[in-house]
Amino acid sequence: MKKIYGVSLILLTIALAIACAKVPITGRKQLNLVPENQLIGMSLQAYQQFLDTNKVLDANDQRVKMVRRIGVNIKGAVENYLTQEKQTKRIEGFAWEFNVVDQDVVNAWCMPGGKVVVYTGILPVTQDEQSLAVVMGHEIAHAIARHGNERMSQGLALQLGGVVISVAMSEKPALTQNIFLQSYGIGSQLGILAYSRNHETEADKLGLIFMAMAGYNPESAIGFWERMSAAGGGQAPPELLSTHPSDETRISTLKDFMPQALKYYKP
Repeated sequence: MKKIYGVSLILLTIALAIACAKVPITGRKQLNLVPENQLIGMSLQAYQQFLDTNKVLDANDQRVKMVRRIGVNIKGAVENYLTQEKQTKRIEGFAWEFNVVDQDVVNAWCMPGGKVVVYTGILPVTQDEQSLAVVMGHEIAHAIARHGNERMSQGLALQLGGVVISVAMSEKPALTQNIFLQSYGIGSQLGILAYSRNHETEADKLGLIFMAMAGYNPESAIGFWERMSAAGGGQAPPELLSTHPSDETRISTLKDFMPQALKYYKP
């Protein structure tokens, strides 16, 4: 048993070294243990299931046209940047799609592989194309930064023990599918939440740059997040127990970062 554990530990150490990567622009080191193509495959299945069970607006709807216009602009800007920086592996296997779901939910998301969904419930808060670009830039940033892979890797590392990651991936597929839904002890839970807040802040910053590259004014982010704060009515949980930074923290961080984002802004 000791020998097996030792071999597993060595293999895990090697995997950790190989899996270390850097997020574009921020340069933050991250851990991506899950093969990105496998994660994209899982996302495709979940995405199609979501579309099949929700009311997706028709392509002729003006709201869909706006979302797709913004999406194509930001997608193009991101792809140009990654090509210039020789980091196109970040979007290898991406097949971008932009859809709007008719649901009164203030939310949007982007799955690995570039599958973007905007809920109609967030449109009264965004109010205009510039502010919607804030939301979409933020969500696309999550995918480009591979935050989903990183969070899954963190969860796997917490639960694997002495099991080699490749073994867990092949013999415990349910673990990889349900990792985000599993509960943790209070110490681990707060650790995961802290990482998630870091991801949100990083996505905020990358999102500002991506929208600026696409010709949208990043300064519109301040007004949008102020409206989001007002829409929340002060009901947000304490920051320590939230996966998002508090509204005050987020707006303050965005203001501090704005000069950097504006360097990329070409109207």
